[in-house]
Amino acid sequence: MSNGKAHSELTIWLLAVRDQRDRAAFAALFDHLAPRLKGFVIRSGASSALAEEIVQDVMLTIWRKAAQFDPHKAQASAWIYQITRNRHIDIVRKEHRPVPDELGADPGLEPDASQMLGLEQEAERLKLAIQKLQPDQKEMIEKAYIGELTHQEISSQTGLRLGTVKSRIRLGLERLRKELKGLR
Repeated sequence: MSNGKAHSELTIWLLAVRDQRDRAAFAALFDHLAPRLKGFVIRSGASSALAEEIVQDVMLTIWRKAAQFDPHKAQASAWIYQITRNRHIDIVRKEHRPVPDELGADPGLEPDASQMLGLEQEAERLKLAIQKLQPDQKEMIEKAYIGELTHQEISSQTGLRLGTVKSRIRLGLERLRKELKGLR
């Protein structure tokens, strides 16, 4: 970058896709982004199924349009989230649904690059904190929050008693809170 800062991992992957059509970098980009983008779209009012569809479209767009990415003009995360936001708006308009307030907001009110970098850093700290959890707690947290399963669904899927599932999630969340204390 022109300011001398090293590129983020996300930017490095995106540049590898842009410059070498690197499939391994794209896979890493997909693994990193898909759950984040899905959560972003769901928080903007989409159903889980619609969010999945949007994320698939966005990832294809990133592969096809990577040549348009310029790290001197925008951070990788800002560029990708703008594509995601625009795709969600396109689908909502195509289906003649009212545009949710979160999507219809003036793009000038979108988070700036420093806010996006802050979110990336928070996400990285959360990822590291989750990795430090005990395996049984980590599994329950991932199923509940990333897999969006209810406690009952986790119990049915794992064969564990409902109380055990709830305890592991509670203990995992307590440990995450301690680990992430002072993040904000």
